[in-house]
Amino acid sequence: MGKTLLSFGHGYSAQALAKRLLPQGWVIYGTTRKAEKAEALRDEGVIPVMWPDGDLSEAFATATHILVSAGPDEEGDPVLAKLEPRIREIAPRLEWAGYLSTTGVYGDHEGEWVDESAPLTPATKRGKLRVMAETQWRDIDGLPLHVFRLAGIYGPGRGPFEKVRKGTARRIIKEGQVFSRTHVEDIAQVLEASINRPNPGAAYNVCDNDPAPPQDVIAYAAELLGLPVPPEVPFEEAEMSPMARSFYAESKKVDNRRIREELGVELKYPDYRTGLKALLAEAG
Repeated sequence: MGKTLLSFGHGYSAQALAKRLLPQGWVIYGTTRKAEKAEALRDEGVIPVMWPDGDLSEAFATATHILVSAGPDEEGDPVLAKLEPRIREIAPRLEWAGYLSTTGVYGDHEGEWVDESAPLTPATKRGKLRVMAETQWRDIDGLPLHVFRLAGIYGPGRGPFEKVRKGTARRIIKEGQVFSRTHVEDIAQVLEASINRPNPGAAYNVCDNDPAPPQDVIAYAAELLGLPVPPEVPFEEAEMSPMARSFYAESKKVDNRRIREELGVELKYPDYRTGLKALLAEAG
């Protein structure tokens, strides 16, 4: 029997997964709010469904797997807000369910290491909403749920090169600040590995092996481009959006041993240097 994925909020990471699954004969339904994006999904081989008012009856009737990428708001998870009874109905017959969360659920650890056993003590509103959404999904009886806590995502079309080229990149310096990050292709391979080796109830940190200060990443991008390294700006003096500033409220190194040891994942981009070199090469 064929595999069918129902992907809620079919965005950047889900599209990378779809590129791996479609050649294997999967049927994929992806929700989107925009008509132009629906056309792009169809061109990629995904069956688009408009959110929140599209007809999901066929997708619900045939889904063997679901993936949730849509972010929560103050009301909680938007998928459950609209579809919880239907999710509960199909939950026991699903083979796998994935929820894309964030490493922000761990809060600030002052640059120390965290793994999946760390308490969920988010420092930001965004992190608190993710903890709430994780809990809502865990409360669905019979759902074979897997939670993926993603570090900062980069990949094709998402990287530091454009800002460095434009001269708008800044090397913001905050003492002891360190982030983990992950290439979108490694997110996709982690999801595929979990689908092939389900372990309902598991949570996985998805990040590379090399947490690093953000200013080092910008400096390396400039070096690869042969451009001057942007000047340092002290965090206290930096003009930043509230969203950007919130990222600096938390500093931690995220342990990814579980994806490597339990799922057998060998990261394609184990550090930002490997990832940025590849992005630049792909861009030509």
